[in-house]
Amino acid sequence: MSIEETGIEGAWVFRPRVFPDARGGFHEWFKAPLVGERLGHRFGLAQANCSVSSAGTLRGVHFADVPPGQAKYVKCVRGAILDVIVDVRVGSPTYRQWRAVRLDDETHASVYLAEGLGHAFMALTDDATVVYLCSEGYAPEREHGVNPLDPALGIEWPEVVEPILSEKDAAAPSLAEAEALGLLPTWEACRAYGRELRAR
Repeated sequence: MSIEETGIEGAWVFRPRVFPDARGGFHEWFKAPLVGERLGHRFGLAQANCSVSSAGTLRGVHFADVPPGQAKYVKCVRGAILDVIVDVRVGSPTYRQWRAVRLDDETHASVYLAEGLGHAFMALTDDATVVYLCSEGYAPEREHGVNPLDPALGIEWPEVVEPILSEKDAAAPSLAEAEALGLLPTWEACRAYGRELRAR
């Protein structure tokens, strides 16, 4: 399995070696020792989620209060999505920046996002099925969102399909509004929590 930097600290792309044959194929999509070596601490699995989306469905940008936040390891097991990492950590050297990675059922790549990073994706195919491993369980009182169509963020979503958003995501504040409301995690809080995890 190879690991690619994204240019945003705390986010990487994991690309497995795929072994196809006449029966289908095989690959290892998550290896705890390899992920832990990259993170500098064990990835604690608390919850596993699965979503199925029609083409054009846009989910996110979602993030959680830090600590403890919610790190995610994301994979598309059917169809294809455009997965987007957004740095919403106030004070980060890459604050407001984003990176997009295509995840699909051919290359079988996965994306890891550390606590405090924002996550969104758009389904590029019908029945796009996404599974993600989470370091913490869902806690609605500490979950937040930023509007994925915020012009100030400027995420370049595919124009071939009309975005389909939930009412909650469509009503989410802009990044500037979320910052003014004190909803965003800080770079220092995220770094401090990372040091705590590595010390355990």
